[in-house]
Amino acid sequence: MRTTDQHTPHSPSPAPAVPDAGQLGAPYAEAVLRHAGRDWLRLNVPGHAATPGSDLAGFFGAQITALDFPPLLDGIDLGPDTPLDRALELAAEAWGARRTWFLTNGASQGNQIASMVAPALGRTLVVQRSVHSSVIDGLVLSGMDAVFVRPSVDPGQGIAHGVTASDVAAALERTPDAAAVYVVSPSYFGAVADVRAVADAAHAAGVPLIVDEAWGSHFGFHPALPASALSLGADLVTSSTHKLAGSLTQSAMLHLAQGPFADLLEPLVDRAFRLVQSTSASALLTASLDLARRRLVTGAGATGDGVRAADRVRSAVRALGRFTVVSDGFHRFPDIVGADPLRIAIDTRAGGITGHEARRRLFRDHQIMVEVATDAAVVAVIGAGSAPDTDRFVEALHTLPSPLTEPPAGPLTGPGGAGGVLRLPEPGATKLTAREAFLSPTRVVAAEEAVGRISADTLAAYPPGIPNVLPGEVVTAEVLRFLQRTAAAPNGHVRGALDPGVTRLRVVA
Repeated sequence: MRTTDQHTPHSPSPAPAVPDAGQLGAPYAEAVLRHAGRDWLRLNVPGHAATPGSDLAGFFGAQITALDFPPLLDGIDLGPDTPLDRALELAAEAWGARRTWFLTNGASQGNQIASMVAPALGRTLVVQRSVHSSVIDGLVLSGMDAVFVRPSVDPGQGIAHGVTASDVAAALERTPDAAAVYVVSPSYFGAVADVRAVADAAHAAGVPLIVDEAWGSHFGFHPALPASALSLGADLVTSSTHKLAGSLTQSAMLHLAQGPFADLLEPLVDRAFRLVQSTSASALLTASLDLARRRLVTGAGATGDGVRAADRVRSAVRALGRFTVVSDGFHRFPDIVGADPLRIAIDTRAGGITGHEARRRLFRDHQIMVEVATDAAVVAVIGAGSAPDTDRFVEALHTLPSPLTEPPAGPLTGPGGAGGVLRLPEPGATKLTAREAFLSPTRVVAAEEAVGRISADTLAAYPPGIPNVLPGEVVTAEVLRFLQRTAAAPNGHVRGALDPGVTRLRVVA
């Protein structure tokens, strides 16, 4: 099975068809642009009123403030058959969905919506343990019980991948009140799960499959990319369109499949959407979603250029021999059936430097930003349709010092310096539901006193934002050490922590 430069033949994307004529337009974005071109006296919000001499216009450019309109405007999103309605229909058509919602609070909003509607289907959510923290936030909002399915873990890299269909089926068999299955694909490192097999397992148990496809919004739009989760049987899919599909940061989509659960889910999702969507949704973010859809549908050539650029980086890394490519080892894991070719994960250990230190020096000395670093690796991404200077990245990567000639900015991770890896800890036992723990009376205690107590918060090494402690789980000494060492690393951050060093934790009283 080959997973290094492109997806495997397990779930290929079909060759892109010639786009429908309607897909060539961007009705919402075009309507906003036309609206901004008129001579308005703006006596409404936003308060900057698109004044040419405002600080915002002077700093960002007058076009930004001119396009910043509030919702509920005739001819844009108010009235019958609006440009927004048509933009949503085009997005659903492009992703093969029954219905699509535009989100202006990121894929986190989509995960919260999906978690909130699940109680209508059952009492317990069968959840991949390495889901994003926003899914756990959704469990707090919904109050559901959860049965967690452990992902495979690469002990050398200290990263979690996905879950197998057999593990999902086993979890469903012991969960008679299951509402849905919730998994992640692809992972932060680009590992693609067998969504078709997981969907079959869920459907055999009579429940829908929800997929957090935050990092795969571009899937299915080019033959070199893996197939999309919707095309493989998923029923509800969160798509973080801003990540690699090219919309503005904080914009995303939620897609509902045409399937046996659609009639039940559609009104529930629509109502939950209104609960968590801002009543002042940004026209700029919404327009960027419309434009990203058009670019994906019509820009297969540019997407192919991005895939080839990423392939060149991996080929150069292999040829030069100092570092290795993480996805070259994906074949060892039964839950991985492919890899996102636009994700470039480089194992830095063989090159004598930690991933954290490599990221810091790339940023400081070479003005190169990568997506994330761990103790063992850096992950770079290439957006669908973007054309970065990959030669500059390869050159800078290979000019990093080895071995280090000065102490690194953060703690080295174990014996052997850069060769040690901060391993993912086993989570503590679950004692309460996420909602019960979150709403219980709590105390803030010194971190060492929290060991053996029940956490009231979600704590997640970020990025990628996979929770290491859930509300309702017992805090272990191993987890605490992991979080504190993560926080001490360069660019390290623990989402949900009370202080940057994770010296205090909130526990159930």
